[in-house]
Amino acid sequence: MYSCITPKDTAISRKMQNLTARYNYIYNSNVLLTDYNEGLAQTYSDNYEKVLPVYLDPEPQVNLVLTPGISNRQLDDVIHKGQAVINDKSFSNYIDDAYMLLGRANYLKGNYFIASEYFDYTAKTYNNNLKTYIMALNWKARSQMELNNLSKADLILDTMLRAADLLKKDLAEPLATTAQMRIYQKRYKEAMLLLEAAIKAPSETQQRVRWRFILAQLQEKENNLQDAYLNFTKVEKSNAPFEMYFHANLNRIKLKALLGGEKLNKEQQLLALLKDDKNSDYVDQIYYQVGELFSAEGDYVKAEENYQKSIKNSSRNQNQKALSYLKIADLNFKQFNNYVKAKLYYDSTAMILPKNFPDYDNIVKKAHNLQYLTDRYTIISTEDTLQTIAKLPASEHEAKIKSWLTPMVKRTNLGTASSGSTFVNDPDFPNEPSKANTTTSGFGNTFYFNNTTAVSNGFGEFRKRWGTRSLEDNWRQSVRSAAQENNQVLAGGNVANGTTTNTDPNAQTGNDQTALEKQYLDALPLNADLLAKSNQKIIDAYFEIASFYQQELNDKAEANKVYLELLKRFPDNNHLAAVYYSLFLNSQGVNQAQAEEYKQLVLTKFPNSSFAKTILDPSYSAKQNQLENMANNNYNLAFDSYLKKDYSSVIKQSNDNIAAFPDNDLAPQYAYLKAIAVGRTSKVDALLTEFNAINTLYPNDVIITPLVRDHLKYIEANLDEFKQRKFALIDFDPNEPRFVSQATSTEAPAKPINPDINAATEVKKAEKPIENPVVKAPEKVDNIKTPDAKPVSIFSLATSETYYFVIDVADASLTLSSSRFGIGQFNRGNYPENDLAHKLVELDQDQLIYVTSFIDLEDAKIYEESIKNHLKSIMKVPAGTYKSFIISKENFEKLTDRARINEYIEFYKSNYNN
Repeated sequence: MYSCITPKDTAISRKMQNLTARYNYIYNSNVLLTDYNEGLAQTYSDNYEKVLPVYLDPEPQVNLVLTPGISNRQLDDVIHKGQAVINDKSFSNYIDDAYMLLGRANYLKGNYFIASEYFDYTAKTYNNNLKTYIMALNWKARSQMELNNLSKADLILDTMLRAADLLKKDLAEPLATTAQMRIYQKRYKEAMLLLEAAIKAPSETQQRVRWRFILAQLQEKENNLQDAYLNFTKVEKSNAPFEMYFHANLNRIKLKALLGGEKLNKEQQLLALLKDDKNSDYVDQIYYQVGELFSAEGDYVKAEENYQKSIKNSSRNQNQKALSYLKIADLNFKQFNNYVKAKLYYDSTAMILPKNFPDYDNIVKKAHNLQYLTDRYTIISTEDTLQTIAKLPASEHEAKIKSWLTPMVKRTNLGTASSGSTFVNDPDFPNEPSKANTTTSGFGNTFYFNNTTAVSNGFGEFRKRWGTRSLEDNWRQSVRSAAQENNQVLAGGNVANGTTTNTDPNAQTGNDQTALEKQYLDALPLNADLLAKSNQKIIDAYFEIASFYQQELNDKAEANKVYLELLKRFPDNNHLAAVYYSLFLNSQGVNQAQAEEYKQLVLTKFPNSSFAKTILDPSYSAKQNQLENMANNNYNLAFDSYLKKDYSSVIKQSNDNIAAFPDNDLAPQYAYLKAIAVGRTSKVDALLTEFNAINTLYPNDVIITPLVRDHLKYIEANLDEFKQRKFALIDFDPNEPRFVSQATSTEAPAKPINPDINAATEVKKAEKPIENPVVKAPEKVDNIKTPDAKPVSIFSLATSETYYFVIDVADASLTLSSSRFGIGQFNRGNYPENDLAHKLVELDQDQLIYVTSFIDLEDAKIYEESIKNHLKSIMKVPAGTYKSFIISKENFEKLTDRARINEYIEFYKSNYNN
């Protein structure tokens, strides 16, 4: 009956409510939270290679999707009890405790925003209770930190610490929370002082042990090794959880060795831990620490051996395996200069490490960067090997090629390497692999792969179970890392060395062997001309590697090594001016005498180069940019006059600009514009005069001169018709100035690009007009969600039947007529038989010029390689306003705005462009 009566604010009612609220609700709720935290401590997995978090907070994404279980029921019960106190015990003294319970339960469930609101309300409503006020601000700051609102959390903590000066007790948790913020801010010295104060304040024993371990980690990071050693020792001797005890012991041994300069005992002490059965789950971490000790000493060979043992013994700790992979990758990249091996280990690291690992993006970037380096080192290795074979007697060529390619084909058929791999161990060819592990001698007919019937049956059973699968690494995986996709998306071939990887499960090894033998036999540099071409490939590869180190990786020392190697092998190469200038830049501030030496080489040997002019006048580059912008603007004005059919103005402007900028890359294009204007107003003889002048003055131009040569051939073949015309050129599309009369033609199927096409190939007598539509942008596509609600890219790596080369101009206000004209000139001059067209899509902020159509990715990449170095001359817009990329038709339809374009460019770099 009493429970049904509406509560009244009387002394008896308040006492009863206080009694029931305290013992029926608050006490029981705290017991539930204690049990929950103990269970969390049993299941929480710490990463001891990073500074541990101050508190054992569950990951929000785990708790939000957690299946119903005891942990969730406990937190739901706490929330129910807290609400009961607020609703039914409104006259009790425990309303503030109830709101704190609601906030803590929501925090542990991962509802950080709701938790923050509860703590905010508690702090504002009960600010007269100093302890409640401080703890509410403490938990509010933790909630904001979990929401990644660090600046807001920092302000809350400042307010909390000012109030804490008055409380002077129960400060362990607030101090620890502030220490966590300082760790996030990388203010480690302040974090250390806060943790020392938190450890001295009264708190739970296990919390103090954890904070001491974190303190020791920070002291080691700040190179305060003596204090770190003492704190790790205290943790080891405390009642710490076994895993923390084990890592404290590992770190203690390591620091003792570093402090005492021990060279033998450190390894022995660590390896002695292997004898303890309790450490059987931590063998991988023991070997990892031994590797770390050898690495710190500079004994990188032994370090790698122990990292390999760590990987071999890693069964349950995938993070540890990934860290060992990463260490081996770094050793091969920085110490051994084995970039092929380093790339493989970076890929393995990226595949295993979770994406929220602090350095994950940089690791993936390194893998992509190393693919660029690996491709070029592969070129050097292949060309060196071919040159060595070419020096042998002709009778030995075939046998040597055969022995060189045998392991290569076997690896290709297993899907573990391409035919352009680098090689080691052969005494005649330092880069050729040992054959010891590639033969099946000793197995006889009992070896499975020697039994053709068994192999055939095996293929059948495999296809029944798995379907048709490509021969490639990790073929079982349906979801792959970006690094894996990067390796396998171009499984059809290697543009750099012209070899292809066999992915047909029914292909015969013998056929592959024969094809590769013929390919490499044909590639042998057997005469001076072929040897010069082979050397040029090596020179270009060295130069690109050094430039990549200098410009992309900002590794000047490594860039210098490669530049010097290039000069040592090819002292008279065609990149000398750039090499000397790069060595001059890299030596400045490091070795001034050497910098002066390279400076004088540039000034004396290449006085007219842009490098020499930049040395003499540091503002030369800026002035050149101004001149180029002026030339572009002037060209656009001349082109506008052409579109208006003001041919006399076109001729005058062209002559003026050629006289003003005779050495500018646009001079041939001005001359061509003038020639077309002459052709619109004069007889054919005047046009021939202009065309022949272009052919004579600009023989090496690749945009205009090939097109003019085609024009001259066409005029020669149809001279009688041209002589009868009043004006040499008639009937033109204002958006695409034409050379001959336009005639429509039937659609022809797309043809593959031939990179060696003769620029003088005759133009077709009937050409179809170039279209200039404004294509409506496709509807916006929402992000696709996987079953676990993690967003994935809307772009796909699926093979397409149509690819585009796209130039994104990030300014919708620019007029692109002259730029599109330049693309048309390049296409008609260099690829007259490929039916290439270029079109335009206008978006709100961007304009997309895209060249169609390429039948496969390899085709598009060949075209990209041929045009990308000439875009500066083709595009009559500021250099920083455009980017180029390749895209499938299906992905192109998803480019709806600048955000989508930028997203695709990152996707493209990660998966296609290495």
